[in-house]
Amino acid sequence: MKMKRYSRNGVIVLKPQERRIDASNAVGFKESLSMHLGDGSPNIVINLDEVRFIDSSGLGVLVSALKEIGSNGEIKLCHLREGVRSIFELTRLDTVFDLHGSEGGAVESFKSKQGLTE
Repeated sequence: MKMKRYSRNGVIVLKPQERRIDASNAVGFKESLSMHLGDGSPNIVINLDEVRFIDSSGLGVLVSALKEIGSNGEIKLCHLREGVRSIFELTRLDTVFDLHGSEGGAVESFKSKQGLTE
């Protein structure tokens, strides 16, 4: 799966370049995420702005990524469109993941949690 990767204030941001994350591309999504998680970056924001639909396969990949990063870091999600956000709410994953309206808010939440300043 195509995914943009960049750093913003020391936080890795991953942005899937697909409209759908479902059974047809979940394996590629998992491989891509694992590659980025494996490089030792403890704090990651996944920007889902391009994603219009996510099914249980995609949710499973995100939960696996959260388990993979474990206590070594955090994964925060941002820019969830209404349909995607409703799936997180229906599955109660909105209580598991730290969801943010904006990428900047997600990045800043790492700094405020750690007491960092610029």
